[in-house]
Amino acid sequence: MSRAGAQTLIFDNPPAIAAHISYAGPKEGQGPLSEWFDVVLADDLLGQKSWELAESEMVRRAVEQALKTAGITAESVQAMLGGDLNNQIIASSFAARTLGIPFLGLYGACSTFIQATLLGASLISGGYLDNAVCVASSHYCTAERQFRFPVELGNQRPPQASWTTTACGCSLLTANAAPGALKVVSGTLGKVIDLQIKDANHMGAAMAPAVCSTIEAHLAETGRTADDYDLIATGDLGWIGRNILMELFHHDNVGMPDEKLVDCGASIFYQEQDTHAGGSGCGCVASVSCGWLMKRIERGELHRVLIAGSGAMLSPTSCQQGETIPGISYAVCIEGGAE
Repeated sequence: MSRAGAQTLIFDNPPAIAAHISYAGPKEGQGPLSEWFDVVLADDLLGQKSWELAESEMVRRAVEQALKTAGITAESVQAMLGGDLNNQIIASSFAARTLGIPFLGLYGACSTFIQATLLGASLISGGYLDNAVCVASSHYCTAERQFRFPVELGNQRPPQASWTTTACGCSLLTANAAPGALKVVSGTLGKVIDLQIKDANHMGAAMAPAVCSTIEAHLAETGRTADDYDLIATGDLGWIGRNILMELFHHDNVGMPDEKLVDCGASIFYQEQDTHAGGSGCGCVASVSCGWLMKRIERGELHRVLIAGSGAMLSPTSCQQGETIPGISYAVCIEGGAE
């Protein structure tokens, strides 16, 4: 493993994505990416007594399905890297408790899956691990009462608000990628960027500056432009945040063709589904990456994709204390697929 500039890591021995599984809730299953998800839940409570336990069960099922696809057991997995939006990331840690896999709990807000992929790839490329599971989840009902109000209250949502996805994405990274396999070839660590946004509903505005900073750092440090990628995908800025990001690129004189930039939050729902600004949550970029993006690379429709997850670093306490909302973004470059 080597470095390119201050923030970018080059994986000289790129880990392979040996398996990837995407879960989506009922509403997400009615969106434009429905056919790309491996599992669309008919019941988002998953037979559990609470929404939090339901989210944890979704994580457990996704990990077990990914391992089954790869033909390995939980006992042979050396690390599970993941997180969610619940206090003390209980959905992920409770799933890890059941699975019995050594656990590295992470919190990058909605960027957690890309953060996990970057760290997992670093550990494998550096020779510290032979494999690792990367996973992240979110659930509309757990996030609403975590950050806003219980859904039973039926509070009106402002137009700039996003809809936390009920979704999960899980990938298994392994050493020694076979020819044609999906590979994580590089990653860029982001900086916490704060442009003084205080609206806790306006996640796109809070996160777009961090995404812009990370993508620009990645391009500068690798010596590439947007034309070197088949697609650049951002985490969950939604329709409004994506437009803000394009304005930021224009301001910085960074060439970004409109057709090259897609946003997972703006892709997972139809606008007619009344999600306002689009999708959000840790499960958004995780499920879209493990479904729509990775499957398109495998099919040979895409060869090189840069995925930049985005996270809003806020809490109910910080919002009540009048703090601004900083953003964070991590990026990974995935290559491979059909020869």
